[in-house]
Amino acid sequence: MTTAPFDPRRRHWLRVGAATAAIAALPLGLARAQPRTTVARTRSGQIGGQIEDGVHVFRGVPYGADTAARRWQPALRETRWRGVRDAHAYGPSAPQRGGEGPGSEDCLRVNVWTPALRDGARRPILVYIHGGGFTTGSGSDPLYDGGALCRHGDVVVVTLNHRLNAFGYLHLRDLGDASFAHAGNVGQLDLIQALEWVHAHADEFGGDAGNVTVFGQSGGGAKIATLMAMPAARGLFHRAWTMSGQQVTAAGPRAATQRAELFLGELGVAPGELERLRTLPMQALLDAQRVRDPSRVENSALYFGPVVDTVTLPRHPFWPDAPPQSADIPMVIGNTRDETRAFLGNDPDNFTLDWDALPAKLRTQQFVDLDPAVVIAEYRRLYPGYTPSEVFFAATTAGRSWRGAVEELEVRAAQGRNTWAYQLDWHPRTEEGRRSRAFHTLDIPLVFDTVQLPSARTGNDDDARRMAATMRDALLAFARSGDPSHAGMPAWAPYSMAARETMVFDTPSRLEHDPRGGERRLYQQAPFLQRGTQ
Repeated sequence: MTTAPFDPRRRHWLRVGAATAAIAALPLGLARAQPRTTVARTRSGQIGGQIEDGVHVFRGVPYGADTAARRWQPALRETRWRGVRDAHAYGPSAPQRGGEGPGSEDCLRVNVWTPALRDGARRPILVYIHGGGFTTGSGSDPLYDGGALCRHGDVVVVTLNHRLNAFGYLHLRDLGDASFAHAGNVGQLDLIQALEWVHAHADEFGGDAGNVTVFGQSGGGAKIATLMAMPAARGLFHRAWTMSGQQVTAAGPRAATQRAELFLGELGVAPGELERLRTLPMQALLDAQRVRDPSRVENSALYFGPVVDTVTLPRHPFWPDAPPQSADIPMVIGNTRDETRAFLGNDPDNFTLDWDALPAKLRTQQFVDLDPAVVIAEYRRLYPGYTPSEVFFAATTAGRSWRGAVEELEVRAAQGRNTWAYQLDWHPRTEEGRRSRAFHTLDIPLVFDTVQLPSARTGNDDDARRMAATMRDALLAFARSGDPSHAGMPAWAPYSMAARETMVFDTPSRLEHDPRGGERRLYQQAPFLQRGTQ
């Protein structure tokens, strides 16, 4: 799994959104248009949102209590309130380093977009789980605005925040008492609690509790793959759509405990003093995560992610087979054609590589222990016209997240004919687009149809809008029927081992059999292990 760094332009648009909300709240005459208000009922009290372009929107709604008092324990239900709670602004992000930090431990929030309240329409519900690995991110990015999906598809859209990094995935079960039994997976348990909240309130927001689609990109897709193997998540969602995010294996308890010990050492906390962790400042826990992860070649911070703890996660998500409990759930698994241009493309030297420099670059960046000479020779045979830089970006993409997608597709295909594969080849035809091509995160604004935002990096021309309509409508068709095919694109057949059918989203889109089959066979020479889980 790969994760793009935080785009500072997104922070700008968050500020723009806040400013827009402030203008909307001005007295009549000081603002051009005052949004209409709307009130919904939740299990803990009423919430006041606003109607935006015909869509009822509620932001920052609690689905759980402040986690500061429950560090590394399952969260409690949110505290009840009196009156109408304001739901105009997004809630705080989870504690994290980087552009969306430092956040708050009182972070368990959902955001809801719906065409109508309490009308008995039983609309499909789409729940988006954000990326950023298991470490950063939030459901508040403007690219995740659910308004366009609501208007075009007559659906309910939900985004959310949950505990991340050490707060959500620090495995302390083998170092502490029973109160730490679920510590390594409380971030996943937050997601389950959010889905339970969605079920409890489906009727209120005009949705169908029996038709919930989870979709997510990068780390969001990995979280979904993990949920598919968690017994407590059974029955909470009915379709799954993942974008550039896989979780074939999870961390074993030994490796997760070793990382916990490194984390405790950085904090100066002995294994017998775990109760101290509950009172340390939030920032101290964030700072300690900078310690180097011993399993990574490059100098990377500690990995935190789900742990096979035999209880909340009793098995690896997609190894040695696909989780039987989710065999009947239709699933879409997709990737972008040029994933690593999103972050390795930030180094201009990667665009001017020569054949002499390429092997050393691949040795650290393809994330697979395969001889670079073998990799380079095969790419030159498969694609004789590729430059060293094009080989670099193709091999790092194939050796990182794309290979995990193939692993999941193959084991799902062994279960039946309810899995669809896609590859996004389309990219904006601007100068920046030619440089970045179909980079990691490009499919987010396409499925949300938020290409008008500058942070989408898609452009907003006719070509971008057509591609957004194609992918948006595939997601909506999938949410409604469990099949992503629709009239605006070629017939999309499920993935099979016989033909490896894959929808290539491009201009024009087309169904291909085993695209990049040569690359798939190349990387089968080395065993697959999800990065960070060993």
